[in-house]
Amino acid sequence: MNVCFSASRLMKVSDVRRLCKETRENPALLLATELKAKEEVYKLLRQEKTASAATLAVI
Repeated sequence: MNVCFSASRLMKVSDVRRLCKETRENPALLLATELKAKEEVYKLLRQEKTASAATLAVI
């Protein structure tokens, strides 16, 4: 399984290796992390759509 991590902060190599090891050993953790990230992205997209819809209604 190929996994791509995106870091929102600078991390030490040892931290990245530890995170990768934990993820390989616990696929449920990866699934939970992925679902949380997707939820946040969809929430942001919904906010952008409602903001742009309000702007279009004014014009």
